[in-house]
Amino acid sequence: MLNIDIMKAGDCLPELVAQSIGGDEIVITRNGQPVVKLVAVTGQKRKRRFGSAKGLIKISDDFDEPLDDFRDYM
Repeated sequence: MLNIDIMKAGDCLPELVAQSIGGDEIVITRNGQPVVKLVAVTGQKRKRRFGSAKGLIKISDDFDEPLDDFRDYM
């Protein structure tokens, strides 16, 4: 996280934006107190739809059978 005074931030805003897009968090301060946080905007999250993974997941027929390594304990 980078803290920078508001007067200095105005001079190097393009660089600060590039840093925030790169994943850094920039806090702009006035008189030593934080006033603004500059972070990159993430992409829109899609809503999950019921059944959207249909046909993508396969479960074997013996999925719930005991493992051979544990047969002695059963």
